[in-house]
Amino acid sequence: MNLTFVFPCLNEEETLRDCIRAVRASLDQGSEGFAYEVVVADNGSTDRSAEIAVEEGARVVPVATRGYGAALRGGIEAAEGEYVMFADADSTYHYEDALALYEKAVETDSDMAIASRMTGEIEEGAMPWLHRWLGTPVLTGLINLLFKGNLSDCNSGFRCIRQSAYQGWGIRASGMEFASELLIKALKHDASTVEIQSGLRKGPEGRVAHLRTWRDGMRHLLFILSERPRLFEKLGWVLILISTILQILAVAIGPTEIFGLNVFDMHSKALLLLAGITGMQFYVFSCILFLRGREVPTKITSKLIEIDEASLFFLLLSVLILEGLLVGSVVLNWAMNNFANLDLANVLMVAIHLLALPMMLAIALLGIHVFKKSGDL
Repeated sequence: MNLTFVFPCLNEEETLRDCIRAVRASLDQGSEGFAYEVVVADNGSTDRSAEIAVEEGARVVPVATRGYGAALRGGIEAAEGEYVMFADADSTYHYEDALALYEKAVETDSDMAIASRMTGEIEEGAMPWLHRWLGTPVLTGLINLLFKGNLSDCNSGFRCIRQSAYQGWGIRASGMEFASELLIKALKHDASTVEIQSGLRKGPEGRVAHLRTWRDGMRHLLFILSERPRLFEKLGWVLILISTILQILAVAIGPTEIFGLNVFDMHSKALLLLAGITGMQFYVFSCILFLRGREVPTKITSKLIEIDEASLFFLLLSVLILEGLLVGSVVLNWAMNNFANLDLANVLMVAIHLLALPMMLAIALLGIHVFKKSGDL
């Protein structure tokens, strides 16, 4: 079997028949000896989708786990072809490009071929303005930047992949983020990718799309970023180091004027504290992402993640003692001033900065350690 064409399907009786026929019309033009099959990955349809698929000669594969990605994974796992092609069953894609997409993958010996909507004709009303000019370009740009891609349409749902290569990518997404994971994992495995010019048609009037703009867009974005923990690790360290150095300078120099600007006063210290807290949150997030083992952290991060119980105990104890001393000194000063107004805000802001960040890190490491020991991470 040269090719398996998979349609993920959830209540698509209105359009499924036409989609299957359009794909067959394209693939039937293949050269002599070219063999293909059509698989409908039924994701729990309650309409006549499965019956229509059988009537059109397609093989129906039931997929119990709900979700776009789950349906495609189920269909791909059941595929018998050397290559697997898939597209939505909503009549929006240029299914007549199926043969060209397959031939491009074979001709270039690529692991993945993508039918780009963005380089082809997009009918008026086929793609929401937000998706066309913001969502897809931004996500595509991020993937190209972070994973050294050369793509024009990361959200195209019309693709052809080599089955043997796909098996080594470890795809796990069950939702719409499947599209991003497939691209990112392919790029991280140095898979060869190619695109052809295609397009997008407007779907039937009144059809409710399965895609949810903000929910699914956020899923794509979070998945893209989660595959680059080193980005958060570096960003966290930069914010932590710069904000801490400037806080120390603020104590040493005091309020001063630089280029006509008054800096290192109370407001500057408050913003530096905010920057430090943000940096620590980014850094802790990277530590959690590194637990998945898909990227190697720096040596210091690795040592912190693998910190032993004794070191963690003394780290927590030390920070708690220092915090207790700080609170005690403030109360003592307050008492010595007959519990009147205090003027310690500038010094206190720096002290909080230097203690809050280690405490946040210590508590985060405690949480990571507990979950690791329980086997949840």
